[in-house]
Amino acid sequence: MAKVMLIDDDYIVVDLLKTLLEMEGFDVITHSVGEDIIRSIRNHEPDVVLMDVYLRTSPDDDKVGLKLLAQIREDPDISKTRVIMSSGLDFRAASEQAKADGFIQKPYMPEDLIKMIEQVLS
Repeated sequence: MAKVMLIDDDYIVVDLLKTLLEMEGFDVITHSVGEDIIRSIRNHEPDVVLMDVYLRTSPDDDKVGLKLLAQIREDPDISKTRVIMSSGLDFRAASEQAKADGFIQKPYMPEDLIKMIEQVLS
């Protein structure tokens, strides 16, 4: 069973995605935005991370998800972690440039997310 880590500041989205992914047989880890995401990835060793581009941790934060993706790619212990970025805006090019394994634009259909995760994991 693949382990998926959800990182999003919208708790309703996280709850819905957790339920959906668990129904599809995934082991799901949710992560609160205020916690140390890099440490959490090291500790949980997810097979794939689904992370929003915008993670509001303070009013000044902008595109924190992309900044975290850069930190993940620079960290030799977790640089190979598969990461799918998501956003309501089209950040596909920026996500690819930051070396995301995939990008999915909100709103998306559940089957599109499952397909994306399966592609990234294969």
